[in-house]
Amino acid sequence: MYREKYEYWLNSPYIDEKEKLELKNIDDEREIEDRFYKDLEFGTGGLRGIIGLGTNRMNVYTVGKATEGLSQYLINKYKKDISVAIAYDCRIMSREFAQTAACNLCANGIKVNLFKTLHPTPMLSYAVRTLNCKAGIVITASHNPKQYNGYKVYGEDGGQITDASANEILSSIENIDDFSKIKHIDMKEAENKKLLNMIEDELDTSYIEKVKNLVIRKELVGSHARDLKVIYTPLHGTGNIPVRRTLKELGYENVFVVKEQEKPDGNFPTAAYPNPEDPKVFHLALDMAKNIKPDIIFGTDPDCDRLGVVVKDSHGEYRVLTGNQVGVLLTHYILSSLKEFHKLPENGRIVKTIVTSEMAAAIAKDYDVNVIDVLTGFKYIGEKIKEFEEKGDKKYIFGFEESYGYLAGDFVRDKDAVIASTLVCEMTLYYKMAGKSLYEALMDLYKKYGFYREKLISIELKGKKGHEEIETILHCLRHSMKRTLGNVKIIKKLDYKLSVEKDLVNISEKIIELPKSNVLKFVMEDKSWFVVRPSGTEPKIKIYLSVIGSSSQDSQEKMETFEKNVMNVIRNAN
Repeated sequence: MYREKYEYWLNSPYIDEKEKLELKNIDDEREIEDRFYKDLEFGTGGLRGIIGLGTNRMNVYTVGKATEGLSQYLINKYKKDISVAIAYDCRIMSREFAQTAACNLCANGIKVNLFKTLHPTPMLSYAVRTLNCKAGIVITASHNPKQYNGYKVYGEDGGQITDASANEILSSIENIDDFSKIKHIDMKEAENKKLLNMIEDELDTSYIEKVKNLVIRKELVGSHARDLKVIYTPLHGTGNIPVRRTLKELGYENVFVVKEQEKPDGNFPTAAYPNPEDPKVFHLALDMAKNIKPDIIFGTDPDCDRLGVVVKDSHGEYRVLTGNQVGVLLTHYILSSLKEFHKLPENGRIVKTIVTSEMAAAIAKDYDVNVIDVLTGFKYIGEKIKEFEEKGDKKYIFGFEESYGYLAGDFVRDKDAVIASTLVCEMTLYYKMAGKSLYEALMDLYKKYGFYREKLISIELKGKKGHEEIETILHCLRHSMKRTLGNVKIIKKLDYKLSVEKDLVNISEKIIELPKSNVLKFVMEDKSWFVVRPSGTEPKIKIYLSVIGSSSQDSQEKMETFEKNVMNVIRNAN
């Protein structure tokens, strides 16, 4: 099968001759198989893959095919007066893929609003809403290594498309079985036909004004922002201009940027894995910290939707906070501040994912605020905001996921590191004025609510064989899992593929009212839990672990034992 696709590309008049030569020169049969054994999967996250030639790679042909499918979907759904916003990040080929998509849409008579320069993913979400577009595209592979790029699709509400829309678009893409069906005009023709519009700077200004309006303690920030000392790294990505501009306009004068990581660069020369979840990306910032002695260090990933925060602990050592830790700090800060100013809404909701810390629910309970769980992926948080807006019965306050994504406000419908950096600065300033570090504030929360500890283990399983191994592990856990783990009873099994939550103590079942997803969650008698799911964007299986201890040491010991027991089960399942 893969050989047929390979030969089709070699013989197609639509493939560039130089690219055909490149394909002919591949002398590793396994490499040919990996490039052509399947089409790059279009899921709710759109496309993501290694840049290169082949059906299982990111290139102008796979981007063109996906966009043609999206064009047909939009034409069938909306008929006329259709416009799409497109943004792109700093990655290799991002601009070219954005222009390929724009020219395809315009060839189908669809108007395109294209950012002139690289922009953060959340600003694409904002542009879709502000410019009344029917869809949006952003070219990014988020925090993946430099070999990757991706293509994310957004709906007219500014949120990432969810399952139903993704399946409809996929059906349209699958109808395109020949390169001749992919329409294209060049940029000049698109402009002459008034189908291509370059987004003006006014949109940036209006977005930043809305971010600034999210500040809760305006008087505090107005009077003391200059007293906060910050080190910031954009990790060669899109965050440099909007993050610094927002903080500067709010009065944060002492923001020091890591020069070596300031300029956009898709090769990520100082951070092979440009992910603020990885402590190694902060090595240059930590060198700067020796002289600057900042109150806070933070970094944004290449498309500026994730934020990593570094604080000094009680021993004077810098440590990267987890996404869960930043999320619970922000949850507490936002709720306590809104309550103090009598602005806590009735029927307010915090939204988090099923793999995110339950500590947020314990905190929210003290403020009579409910927490809603959604599937992994910020698109599901965005979907809840839309639902609250349409029904009018609940008010969105804050949402976060363990993978360093946070969002306040409702003018963006995806995680937003420009917003998050502004809130983290305000929160750090508040605690500083109270004589407390952010780390001390976190310890206070642990002492009050319990020492929650979470961990993520990702196992890379590449190619066709790896995909089969992942399926085997999930099948075994779904059908052959025992009722105990170590010496602890499993009291609940949640199967999100079958939409069933089983109470193993009372022997009862209830329906899980979330979209179906190949995810399993097991809850233990001692409130620890673990989740197993395949990554939606990488060839990995992900295992999420959570325990609660009476102290930091106790939670660490519990995690070590729990991890050992869970990983034994995973290994035996393969």
